[in-house]
Amino acid sequence: MLATPEFWVLISFILFMGLLVYLGIPGKVAAMLDERAARIASELDEARKLREEAQALLADYERKRRDAEKEAEAILAQARVEAEAFVVETHQKLAETIERRGRMAEQKIAQAEAQAVKDVRAAAAELAIAAATRIIADEVQGAKADQLVDSSIANLKDRLH
Repeated sequence: MLATPEFWVLISFILFMGLLVYLGIPGKVAAMLDERAARIASELDEARKLREEAQALLADYERKRRDAEKEAEAILAQARVEAEAFVVETHQKLAETIERRGRMAEQKIAQAEAQAVKDVRAAAAELAIAAATRIIADEVQGAKADQLVDSSIANLKDRLH
C-alpha cells in the first residue's frame, strides 16, 4: 500500500488540503465569494432603484402628457365657445345694424313724404292765392274789395298765430 502511486497521491492531496486550510484559503475564498455576492446584490438593488425611478419618471411624464392633453382640449373647447359666442354676437349686431338702417331709411322716406306734402300744399296754396287774387282783382272792385282785403288780413292773422 505504501508502494502504490494512488496512496501517495492521496497523501499529497490530504497534505495539500491541510496546507490550504492552515493558510486560511477556504475562508479567503468564502470571503471573496461573499464579497462578490454582496457586490452583485448591491448592483441588483441599484438596478431595482433605477428601474423604480425610471418607472416613476415615466408615470410622471405620462401624467403630465395627460394633463397637457386635457388642458389643450379645454383650450379648444373654450375657443369653440368663444367662436360661437362671437358668431352669435356678430349676427345680432348685423341684425341690429340692418334694422337701424331700415328705420333710418323709413324715417328719411317719411321726412321726404312730409316735405313733398308740404311743398305740394305750399304750391297749391300759392296757386290758389294767385288764382283768387286774379279772380278778385277782375271781379271785385271798390268798397267791396276793401272789405274783402280787411277781412282776409284779419283771418290771415288768426291762421298764422
